[in-house]
Amino acid sequence: MNRLGAETSPYLLQHAHNPVDWYPWGEEALARARAEDKPILVSIGYAACHWCHVMERESFEKEDIAALMNEHFINIKIDREERPDLDHIYMDAVQAITGSGGWPLNVFLTPEGKPFYGGTYFPPRTVQHMPSWKDVLTGVARSFRERRKEVDDQADQLTRHIATTGSFDIGVTPSDDPLFNPDTLRQIKDRLLATADKEEGGFGRAPKFPQSFSIRYLLHYYYFTRDPEALDQACLSLDKMVAGGIYDQLGGGFARYSTDNEWLVPHFEKMLYDNALLVITLSEAYQLTKKERYREVIGQTLEFIDRELSDGQGGFYSALDADSEGIEGKYYVWDRAEIEAVLGADTDLFCTFYGVTEKGNWEGKNILTAPVDPTLAGSDRERLEKARFRLLEYRLRRVRPALDDKILLGWNALMNSAWAKAYGALGEEKYRDRAVANMNFLRQKLKGEGIYFYYHTYNKEKARFPAFLDDYACLVRALIDLQEITGEGEYLLHAREIVQFVLDHFSDGDSPFFFYTHREQQDIILRKKEVYDGATPSGNAVMALNLQYLSVVLDETEWRQRSLRMGKALSRPITTYPGSFGIWATLFQALTYNIPEVVITGERPESARKEFLQQFIPYRVFQSARQENTQFPLLRGKPVTASPMIFLCKNYACQSPVSEVITLIRLLENVQKFQG
Repeated sequence: MNRLGAETSPYLLQHAHNPVDWYPWGEEALARARAEDKPILVSIGYAACHWCHVMERESFEKEDIAALMNEHFINIKIDREERPDLDHIYMDAVQAITGSGGWPLNVFLTPEGKPFYGGTYFPPRTVQHMPSWKDVLTGVARSFRERRKEVDDQADQLTRHIATTGSFDIGVTPSDDPLFNPDTLRQIKDRLLATADKEEGGFGRAPKFPQSFSIRYLLHYYYFTRDPEALDQACLSLDKMVAGGIYDQLGGGFARYSTDNEWLVPHFEKMLYDNALLVITLSEAYQLTKKERYREVIGQTLEFIDRELSDGQGGFYSALDADSEGIEGKYYVWDRAEIEAVLGADTDLFCTFYGVTEKGNWEGKNILTAPVDPTLAGSDRERLEKARFRLLEYRLRRVRPALDDKILLGWNALMNSAWAKAYGALGEEKYRDRAVANMNFLRQKLKGEGIYFYYHTYNKEKARFPAFLDDYACLVRALIDLQEITGEGEYLLHAREIVQFVLDHFSDGDSPFFFYTHREQQDIILRKKEVYDGATPSGNAVMALNLQYLSVVLDETEWRQRSLRMGKALSRPITTYPGSFGIWATLFQALTYNIPEVVITGERPESARKEFLQQFIPYRVFQSARQENTQFPLLRGKPVTASPMIFLCKNYACQSPVSEVITLIRLLENVQKFQG
């Protein structure tokens, strides 16, 4: 066993028995590189990464290749999900060198940690002009030994480049015209639809990712404009995904992306964050359309999270691998004969509905799909559901994909918001209970002090690494959402505490944006500001929305101004590339329209609160209270009576209270009509 055997990351532990003399990232490895003046090889991946496993089998497990690596390099393995800060830096370097990126990420550094060469997957033998891993190793070692000055110059140049990568056109506004107006929002909508697949849903061509941020923008756009084109594309995208192979028709939950345009063949890994973001999106789509299929998929996906990604204590694991028994997708695909052995007389019904044939639809096997309109099953729905459960029980006895059992703060916070949004849309009490239990878990297990105000990851009873901007931003959003579904103001007070910590320790004095890392973190070559939305939302974008919301709830005018400055400074890339700035685009909607302030008071406000939360109303500030409260400006002076009283306010000035949610909704609709 090498040094990775003492780690907690499942990905690092996967490599603990490699003959490579792997180090985890840390001072021991970096000090040895400096002392011996050796180049560093950093290899970055994650536990559910298919090609990471392939390269391990082909290269890192081979004695001759390991000997070459050990002789010429200090070898460091990094779990990108444990250390996204390092992944960001070195991914930017490889993208600058090669024009593309991905995982496994293999990058070569000087002894000072500066990158000078790298790539992604390298095969064991030269293939189609792709050099073998052995050739890369010997070539880099020779260059470092014989052309050191060129290597150092390249490393310095790359490091300077990385410092500005991702800044886009920050600070460049397109004109003096008001930015936050309906015309800007229409431009964003038009640009999204220009990239949309009008036949199969989604955006762009294969590989196709869910792009839930863009779908949510279109749902919100429809709310404000009643533009049917926006709603149609949003629903087409969701309908095609939930009917396709990217959605697990048996067990619920979504795979990371589709390898084809039709959403048939997924990359089979299941990530916690994808499922959280899609539950949030489906919850809003259900509120808006009341499509029963969305309710079903939300329920099945949350059952999957409970069944396969829950630690039983309130926390949620990170991912399930794409592979089982060394074969990608084996756990999820079927022969018709195997289905017949399980279902007997119900085989024909099941196979007809889920598209199963003798010949299969992928490599001789069947990936289950469903009709876009599952109501076609009609009176057979009960039989189909029973058959689905029987086949799921059978599948659970198969060799399961490996589980990445680390618990990440930011991803758990996203899942917390998903439980809250699902509770709001569907009213299931157990969803609210899951959100409360998860927040209790996060505050018990991942909260610390000082630079470790919160930790980033938790596994094997150990919390590690100072939390990053994304962690804090998503945690604040989860606290806001949790306050809305419970009426507990304490969540807002904790959110304020976290925001103040971020303002104090992550701010950039030269711009309104936040650095990704704490100012006292010492083990990186530079601090980056990440602004674009990737697979998970940008911490800066989420913080901008948080500041907007909390500026009202807590009467913090400067927080609203900072949110405005952040939006203005990114106006050009947001309007030009909205597919990469989906959360920012929704901020533009929030800044364009008046944000209604809604308060419910009453000795028993629960039923009115529950009814209100079922409504789709983007960008409203909402509080409820069962007793008089002077801590929050919106609640101050609001009477509490036996029957609920519902207030619609703007800038803390409230209309006369009404007693029914439906009356409030009519008042809101009148406000939106006036704005339009």
